[in-house]
Amino acid sequence: MTKKYVTTAIPYMNGNPHIGHAMDYCLADVCARYLRLCGDEVRFQAGTDEHGGKIYQKAVERDMSPQEYVDERARTFKDFIKKLDVEYTDFVRTTDDEHVKRVQEIWMKLKPYIYLDEYEGWYCTGCERFITPKEYDENNGVCPDHQKPYEKLKEKNYYFRISDFKKRIRAAIEADEMLILPEFRKKEVLRLLDESPDVSVSRPREQLAWGVTVPDDESQVMYVWMDALANYITVLGYPEKDISAWWPATAQFVGKDILRFHAIIWPAMLMGLGLDLPRTIVSHGMILADGQKMSKSVGNVIDPQEVIDLFGASAFRYYFLRHVDTFADADFTWAKYESAYNNELANDLGNLVQRLASLITKNDVEINCGDSIEMSGEYRELMDKYEYARAFDLVWEKIQKINQDIDIEKPWVLAKENKTEELGRVLNKLTQDLLTANYELEPFLPETSKRIKEVFKNPVHPPETPLFPKK
Repeated sequence: MTKKYVTTAIPYMNGNPHIGHAMDYCLADVCARYLRLCGDEVRFQAGTDEHGGKIYQKAVERDMSPQEYVDERARTFKDFIKKLDVEYTDFVRTTDDEHVKRVQEIWMKLKPYIYLDEYEGWYCTGCERFITPKEYDENNGVCPDHQKPYEKLKEKNYYFRISDFKKRIRAAIEADEMLILPEFRKKEVLRLLDESPDVSVSRPREQLAWGVTVPDDESQVMYVWMDALANYITVLGYPEKDISAWWPATAQFVGKDILRFHAIIWPAMLMGLGLDLPRTIVSHGMILADGQKMSKSVGNVIDPQEVIDLFGASAFRYYFLRHVDTFADADFTWAKYESAYNNELANDLGNLVQRLASLITKNDVEINCGDSIEMSGEYRELMDKYEYARAFDLVWEKIQKINQDIDIEKPWVLAKENKTEELGRVLNKLTQDLLTANYELEPFLPETSKRIKEVFKNPVHPPETPLFPKK
């Protein structure tokens, strides 16, 4: 049994869970469940990023203390993860005492690469990061994500010397020692690496009251990236514990909007600490709504909790894991979603399970399917390359073929003609094929897969209610 470690990007606690968070959780959950099916021991991290100016401001607006506010937000996100049928083993909050202590120890270990300097330039409060002059010019002084002008700042901060690690990071990325997926994102990171400046890792306390105090300098508060990125190893117990059994991470799942931090700043921190780089960083795209980027100002934001409440977690996972490319941007419309639910989930799979189980029980056929079910080589290859949408398509093709085989074999005709032996052979073969497909379905739709296994346990019994009632 091999130990594997899977991580998700910890969401910032200034708002509600959104579709991007759901993609992180679902993709990482598929990875963790697949690795367990392969016989590996898996730790799966989730968590919450709870420091920063925006959180402090939200708490003030709500007439709450920052800690009260993030406690409420953390509960919301834990409930959301549970709704998605995602099972993590470790949950880290950046306000946890253990995390704070460990981050300060990490700072001291990285101190040889940290220096104090005065910064004068542009800053985006929404992104909570400093903006290079090139970015400022390219965006005409306005943040494209938050539609607000950049703010001019002059302050004294601590900086982390990314420049000390650039050559090593480039070599590791080019050699795929730290594999960045998809390939075109890898090329983007290599372009960004050349122009990446040393990064600010603190803010004056007068500018950022809510955060981890910089060791040996109470006038400064640790900046979000040094604090948040370290969560992947603090949750394992670093630095006081030996984490070599679990680190480096097998796969770290992030949205494309924060890839640069995970592929440049994070590796630099790890190199400064003398730790290995993650084996793979999987970067997923964004979900568009009717072809447009989701935006509160446009009013086209899709609330994932609303989608789950209307159709259930399995339907949510089905659509966003099969109909959304694992790596590219994809479009969501309610019409597409309802069509996938009714024509594919309810018809292809739900109806298949009902038909097959009913045929078996009605004709009193004994099912003797073997316990030894294996994944196909093609499925394994796609899953190992994190091509989850393609692997899901492969499973669905098998489900659709079983539907075709039922129509070809016509077991109801065999029953009418009293061809008992042939009927038993056909229904056993169809059931075996379904259970094999269901085994490969498990990482994607764990609850549905469990229900199907229950239906075809001896004695077989049709589901009392449809797996997916038509909407």
